[in-house]
Amino acid sequence: MCVGIDARNDQVVTRGWEKREILTAVELAQRVAASGVERIVYTDVARDGTLAGVNLEQTCTIARESRLRVTASGGVSSLADISRLRRVSESGVDSVIVGKALYEVRFSLKEAINEGSVPS
Repeated sequence: MCVGIDARNDQVVTRGWEKREILTAVELAQRVAASGVERIVYTDVARDGTLAGVNLEQTCTIARESRLRVTASGGVSSLADISRLRRVSESGVDSVIVGKALYEVRFSLKEAINEGSVPS
C-alpha cells in the first residue's frame, strides 16, 4: 500500500492543500509506517510546479524517519535534480514524479530514465 503525504514547511496540508494540519510530515510518515504502509509519495507543495528543485533534505528525512521507500514529488527542474535523488537512494528515496519539467521540455523522458538509472 502507498500513501501520499503533502506538506508545506513540514506541516501536512489537506483539502487541496488549503488546510494546514497540526501534524508534521514526519509524524504522519511514522504513523502510516506503523500501520503497514510500504511506500510514501512525499510532495513538498511549496515546490510543486515551480521548477525550484526537489526538497532533498526533507524528502530524505521522511524516508529515514519512516524507514519506508519514498517517491519524491514536487519541484524537479533538471536532470541534476534526478541525479541528486539517485545519489541518495540508499536513504530510501528510490523514485521520483516529474511533471512540469517534461511538459516544458527541459529534458526528455528518455534522458530522465537514463539519469535515474543506477549504473550496472
